[in-house]
Amino acid sequence: MKLILLERVEGWGALGDVVNVKDGFARNYLLPRHKALRATKANEKVFEAQRAEIEARNAKAKEAAAKGGEKLDGESYILIRQAGESGQLYGSVSGRDVADSIQEHGGKVERAAVVLDKPIKTLGLHEVKIRLHPEVTVTVTLNIARSQDEAERQARGENVITSQFEEDRLADQEAQADLLEGGAGSIQGDYVEA
Repeated sequence: MKLILLERVEGWGALGDVVNVKDGFARNYLLPRHKALRATKANEKVFEAQRAEIEARNAKAKEAAAKGGEKLDGESYILIRQAGESGQLYGSVSGRDVADSIQEHGGKVERAAVVLDKPIKTLGLHEVKIRLHPEVTVTVTLNIARSQDEAERQARGENVITSQFEEDRLADQEAQADLLEGGAGSIQGDYVEA
């Protein structure tokens, strides 16, 4: 289906471009969200007559998104989740979780604005892109941890998983040294040979 884009659409084109997209994409996404018009002679005339107004409206929306993005860009959010010993989450962190966390802290982000290629499934610091407008993208940092203390340690740059394994290894070495020092397996005391 041939369409005239009313705003920049990632991977397809900029405002005013005439593009040929699949019917489903046009009917289910672009047309209902007013991102495009069908490329008919009548719509082309209407678009050209209103082009300046559409560009001004788009510039205003971009400016508003940029202003809102200044508050979000570079922010860090802590998400407490359950995870196994190796740092693998029981479940995952999705776009909805990210949007909810930002909204809890006073930000205004829709779930659809969160750009996640795949769900986050491990503890640690993760950078996530938020697309507030087709031309405005900001980055926030998610600190996913099992506890508030662990989140603070991760924020300081400590890798809590490797440090946990290191602590366990040192504790095991200490226990082995105690056993050897105490004479593990030796019998103390007076005993008579028969």
